[in-house]
Amino acid sequence: MNCPKCGYRQPDGDLECQKCGIIFAKFERVQKRRLQAQKPVEVELLWQMQEAANPVYKVGRGLLLLTLAWLSWSLVFSPIDYWQGNVAARSFLHAINLPFHEFGHLMFRAFGRLMASMGGSLGQVLMPLVCVVVLLWKTRDAFGAAVAFWWLGESILDLVAYINDALSLSVPLLGGNEGSSSPYGFHDWEFILTETGLLHQAHVIAKTTHIVGSSIMVVAMLWMLLLLLRKRN
Repeated sequence: MNCPKCGYRQPDGDLECQKCGIIFAKFERVQKRRLQAQKPVEVELLWQMQEAANPVYKVGRGLLLLTLAWLSWSLVFSPIDYWQGNVAARSFLHAINLPFHEFGHLMFRAFGRLMASMGGSLGQVLMPLVCVVVLLWKTRDAFGAAVAFWWLGESILDLVAYINDALSLSVPLLGGNEGSSSPYGFHDWEFILTETGLLHQAHVIAKTTHIVGSSIMVVAMLWMLLLLLRKRN
């Protein structure tokens, strides 16, 4: 027999290699564990290769990209000084972001009032970012990660009207009036910018946020297009 590690030829029935000293039974168990750990990854990669070769998936992803491009056009090129309810697409997407926004307030409440106020915006931004990381690292779904990256840009863009409203306080909000000069409810960004001394820069911050969110959405769509044009994704 030949040693499975060093290849040294020796009599059959030996329990360990006469040259490198490995114990054959132990070495075999280690190799089996490694194969079992690799098997799910190999199956997943095979499934992704089969999926990429299926034209149905290509067409479906292409239609999804066109839909996101249409939504992006209506969101990116709309003015920043209006409430998201004025556009059906923005209202629909805002409804998706809202639960994560409200949960963010609860999650960051233990870190003080300022962080609790910022937590809403952080919550709706962190959720798509977590999806990007999981889809890339855990499931190795590059196209899904690109879609989640688009959601990240949209979620940032969703904050623009809220930030921009910190001076005028004209947006109807959830919650009570405690601690806010807004007649419609507690205004996170009025409080955040007042506490940080940046209230007078609300419009500048809103415009900058608009540029950041729009840029991420454009990059995400280019990423999706690149994956669609490749033979394997």
